[in-house]
Amino acid sequence: MQMQSRHFSSDNGDLVDAVVPFMGEYISDGILAKFLKNAGDRVQVDEPIAQIEIDKVTIDVASLKAGVIQKFVAKEGDVVDPGTKIAVISKSGESVTHVASSKKKLDEAAPKPPPAAEIKNENKKSKPETAPVMGKPKVPPSPPPKQSASEPVLPPKERERRISLVPMTRLRKRVAMHLKDSQNTFAMLKTFNEFDMTNLMKLRSDYKDAFFEKHGVKLRFMSGFVKAAVSGLQNQPIINAVIDGDDIIYRDYINISIAVGTPKGLVVPVICDAGRMNFAEIEKEINTLAKKANDGTISIDEMAGGSFTISNGGVYGSLLSTPIINPPQSAILGMYSIVKRPMVVGGNIIATSMMYIALTYDHWLIDGREAVLFLRHIKEVMEDPCCLLLDI
Repeated sequence: MQMQSRHFSSDNGDLVDAVVPFMGEYISDGILAKFLKNAGDRVQVDEPIAQIEIDKVTIDVASLKAGVIQKFVAKEGDVVDPGTKIAVISKSGESVTHVASSKKKLDEAAPKPPPAAEIKNENKKSKPETAPVMGKPKVPPSPPPKQSASEPVLPPKERERRISLVPMTRLRKRVAMHLKDSQNTFAMLKTFNEFDMTNLMKLRSDYKDAFFEKHGVKLRFMSGFVKAAVSGLQNQPIINAVIDGDDIIYRDYINISIAVGTPKGLVVPVICDAGRMNFAEIEKEINTLAKKANDGTISIDEMAGGSFTISNGGVYGSLLSTPIINPPQSAILGMYSIVKRPMVVGGNIIATSMMYIALTYDHWLIDGREAVLFLRHIKEVMEDPCCLLLDI
């Protein structure tokens, strides 16, 4: 991450500005999400003092020098550009100390208010005594008139709670705009299939311990789906292509984007050159990218260059859905929950582990034939995982 800085001009050179760093290609601004420190706190060199929220990630604004934060010159929620000053840091901390000591002297010089008990007693003494007034007893107020049958009976206001809406984050706004643009741009069609997970589940059960012992990562289904997607894209290269103006660009590489839900929203890190990776390498890369995504430390470069996306709604219990294409790609594969369902196998009805899969594709570029053949290829290799291992 490239950091930009400029010094605050002062008589003794003690004050240094903390500025917004370079945020990546084509990113002109961000939102000052929150301060991680308070004015008067001591910071070390390269210690984060604030976070900037950009389109898909959060980046830190770090202190260029060790010292004490003298003041903040920006507010949380401000739109800031690279190079914008957000805080002033005193390397010696003298100016902050001077301000604090001056405030202390003013507080000591100000007269202290009398205790609350004394004020209460004074008010009690000054209140004149009044004799009780004799007269007619108070008549209780008449009950409110009954509502007619046509008037709705509303609950009392004290039983209502008004909660202010939480403003949308920049990430959620950008994702929403991105996907809405996708709906408006692509001629999106969907095709579906289902396959039997029994063989893949048995493969995982038989070799998961040996796999973990050798490679240090767990063998999950996602690596199988990535390998199956790579095989399908090699079988139907048009699905890995993209329209550029009046031209069609065929890609000789396969970069698989994996949709990851994080506390801050959806991000899509990319497994680069997935066609050249084995199961263990894919699992390690997925683990690394998913951890960075959830920690908020993933970079823009790690989410760029994807040519095809896989979205796993099954981890949340989704049985079936129709994912939206992730521009500028041309298709997206959805995988869903594994559910025991009665199926006819060898003339017998048995309960087997089934999964629905869906492909959303751009009909401007991809015909139904290619889309159906792609999804059928995914079904075939997932039902017989040896095809993936033997690359056939």
